[in-house]
Amino acid sequence: MHKIILIGYMAVGKTKIGELLSKKMQIEAIDLDRVIEMETDLSIPNIFKQKGEIYFRKIEHKIFKEIVASEKELIISTGGGTPCYANNHLLLNGKDVTSIYLKASIEVIFNRLKSEKKQRPLVANQSEANLKEFIAKHLFERSYFYNQATFTINVDNKSPEDIVEEIAGLLN
Repeated sequence: MHKIILIGYMAVGKTKIGELLSKKMQIEAIDLDRVIEMETDLSIPNIFKQKGEIYFRKIEHKIFKEIVASEKELIISTGGGTPCYANNHLLLNGKDVTSIYLKASIEVIFNRLKSEKKQRPLVANQSEANLKEFIAKHLFERSYFYNQATFTINVDNKSPEDIVEEIAGLLN
């Protein structure tokens, strides 16, 4: 069965786009972070706090691999770091898999993240002054992995509905 995998940095709209795309295409959507939280019975911030990022990345890889290998047709919204660890980027393309990189500018990401830092373990301790530089550095480090996606869609100045239409157009 076909998998559509949404990747991209924090706050680019992967979960929202996944939900809307699910309604449009009548395919179940799952959010990888929510699945991890259900499996571990911990929130993502608590996993980072109690067990650390390495533990989180191991669990993330195991669950992501299982979901991609499953027989179900799914839309999968990943975490921002998912493609960058444990060779997860190798799962982004292949038989019955289409991946879409939702690409946003540093400015757009910064404006979205500054109001929701507390829910984001990797940026929770960044001052607003350092946040933009942190995002820029992170995007640079992750760009190789994000660019492994089948398609790239720039999400700047587009409504979630417009992005879903663009994705649907690519998939037909």
